[in-house]
Amino acid sequence: MDLIADRGRRVTVEELNTSRLLAHARKQAVQRKLDDMLIVDVDAHHYENENFKEFIPYMENDVLKQLTMQSIAKSRGGIMPQNVGYQDMGGRVTRYPMRGSEKTDEKGHLRDVQLGHRWMDAMSVDYSCLFPTGMLNIGMHPQKEMEVELCWAYNRWLTEEVMPNAENRFFSMLCLPFNDADEALRQVETFGGRKHVGGFMVTTVRNTGVQENQYMKVYRAIEERGLVLSFHSGPNWAEPIFKTCNRFLSVHALGFSWYNILHCTNWVINGMGERFPKLPVVWIESGLAWVPFLMQKLDHEYMLRPSEAPLLKKKPSEYMRDMYYSTQPMEIQDMQALECTFRMINAETQLMYSSDYPHWDFDLPSTISDLPFLTEKAKHNILGGTAARLFKLPPRNEKQKANLQKFGNLTAAA
Repeated sequence: MDLIADRGRRVTVEELNTSRLLAHARKQAVQRKLDDMLIVDVDAHHYENENFKEFIPYMENDVLKQLTMQSIAKSRGGIMPQNVGYQDMGGRVTRYPMRGSEKTDEKGHLRDVQLGHRWMDAMSVDYSCLFPTGMLNIGMHPQKEMEVELCWAYNRWLTEEVMPNAENRFFSMLCLPFNDADEALRQVETFGGRKHVGGFMVTTVRNTGVQENQYMKVYRAIEERGLVLSFHSGPNWAEPIFKTCNRFLSVHALGFSWYNILHCTNWVINGMGERFPKLPVVWIESGLAWVPFLMQKLDHEYMLRPSEAPLLKKKPSEYMRDMYYSTQPMEIQDMQALECTFRMINAETQLMYSSDYPHWDFDLPSTISDLPFLTEKAKHNILGGTAARLFKLPPRNEKQKANLQKFGNLTAAA
């Protein structure tokens, strides 16, 4: 029997199996009959740092490729700015430090795919939108050339090696090298037509404004292809304003919301909703509590100074209701406040479930299915129906198909 040290305790390799760690999640899914409902997770992650040696060879610049390989050899993947933080909760979540010990043995499948299918099956998730983890900080890299090269290499590897070998259960909104608009456009043109690509993602931990003219061609290219644009947030303790925080809890609470608040404000006030009316926009991993606040604040300011937002034809909050939001991390402490938030964002049609697995604060589908104020249709739409329509995902069994037909989300892909 293989034994591994875990905080002074000896555990077996079998105890580290994802399916075993999520046994209660599986039991919960069965009790709620979630297999009968199409569930789409629009924000899940993998540790791409475990695969650097697989996708770094796709980098086009030989010098940067060599520097990157040297950096990987000398450190634990230290090629991107790192936060000072405690995302692994000091080792109390065993799937972080012990993940490398989990056995995979299915022939013909990549390790990432095997581990992904294990957690998806446990939670009854049918499709998952796969995002990187460390590369969510890529926007703060001091060399924009490195951002370009890493995004290119990662996107090639993901679309050529990972998703085609995942039984059509993974899709992605590919990471854009947003600090270089020309290169971002090249990657949209190169990867936008590939299978399993549902759109493109901008990491919002960055200092460039989404309203700058250089990005208009990028948005137009995404819109013309019928794809989705998402903005994925994160924490950054190195941000000057957050240096006053003395606890990671504070940075985690503020950072995820702040970056999306900032970029959403610039998006709305500068009339992007008018310029790109057919472009679906999703705000990811910033929770929901900030949305009603920003709706009210921007509406108030706009009514006092409409001349500063000349492109707008309606209130800022109305543009925000046309956009989409992911659920995680959903603030659920005050049920009445949460219900009000759902009403204000038209959650039945604009909110999409996300687990954020395998991060320590991930949410199971029951986070949505157990909400007492939601109708059956709302639960269906949020857990998967809306995403299935947006990303053209077919049902995986007859009961799912019947539900999609019942609530009007069955697409031509089915």
